[in-house]
Amino acid sequence: MSDHPGLVPDDLRKLLTANRIDVTGELKIELISGGRSNLTFIVNDDVHRWVARRPPLAGLTPSAHDMEREWAVTSALVGTGVPVATPVAIDRTGEFIGAPCTVVDFVDGQVIRSAQDLDAWTDDEVTANFDALVRTLGRLHEVDYAAVGLADFGRPDGFAARQVKLWTRQWGLVKTRELPDVERLADRLAERIPGHARSTIVHGDYRVDNTIIATDDPAQIAAVVDWEMAALGDPLTDVAMMCVYHEPFFAQVLGFDPAWTSPRYPSTEQMAQRYAQVTGADLGDWGFYMGLANLKVGVIAEGITHRALQGGSSGAQGAERAAEATATFIAAGLEALS
Repeated sequence: MSDHPGLVPDDLRKLLTANRIDVTGELKIELISGGRSNLTFIVNDDVHRWVARRPPLAGLTPSAHDMEREWAVTSALVGTGVPVATPVAIDRTGEFIGAPCTVVDFVDGQVIRSAQDLDAWTDDEVTANFDALVRTLGRLHEVDYAAVGLADFGRPDGFAARQVKLWTRQWGLVKTRELPDVERLADRLAERIPGHARSTIVHGDYRVDNTIIATDDPAQIAAVVDWEMAALGDPLTDVAMMCVYHEPFFAQVLGFDPAWTSPRYPSTEQMAQRYAQVTGADLGDWGFYMGLANLKVGVIAEGITHRALQGGSSGAQGAERAAEATATFIAAGLEALS
């Protein structure tokens, strides 16, 4: 039985039962360690296995832990060719759990989080994995969002401008000290909004550890997970985030040596060019997209420390120091614009 205050077995049973899900025997709940955003749990009864997610217990900011968003986009993507875990149940208002919560089917496979996790793969397998990740992202960006019922999922027009405003507001909510270069970067981004862009479903947080890889095949993506930042918008924002997450100093944000920053993966420039090659996309004003991505990751780093100081770090080690990387990302964003 779980002793974690974020997900009580009796409450979860009521949610599953209300969604006509049979529960056989005792529910056993395990918090997956390492999460720095939504809390993620593995749930078992005597027959079934699921994954449940809910927001952190403290330090929440508007829109950053949107369970309804995850539910809507994954429900729409089932059957599209973009691999996702099948949705099972949702508590939209916290009626059952005490906070919004989603439950999906468990997807068997491996999650590659640390650089050590890559040791089991050859260099050719790492390359094949990266290629599969890029192709999966490209497939996501090709989905007709209106045809799958997501026409009202968001407002794709003006997405980049709203992103600049959103992350500037987020900074005001989570900053733990004054850092004038954040406003400087935001102002320069606001002056350089691309005039024309495609509109697609965007994941918002795409890298290898937000996917499940087939156990016996690094080139097969079994599921893309962690859709809490999904939206309708400019697909190049996804590509730039994928690239900025690859920078070595992202390790300081996570508090360990992550797989995605490993030099065994292609360089940042090679990542972007491979996406362009696979999809035929024009990278446009790439400096803007890299500047925006660095702003976002810098604010995310600050937010991790903000939540930790309020007791909502999900048990992650080093969360209090994540904000030490913020200035580095902001400087990289300014450099990208120059």
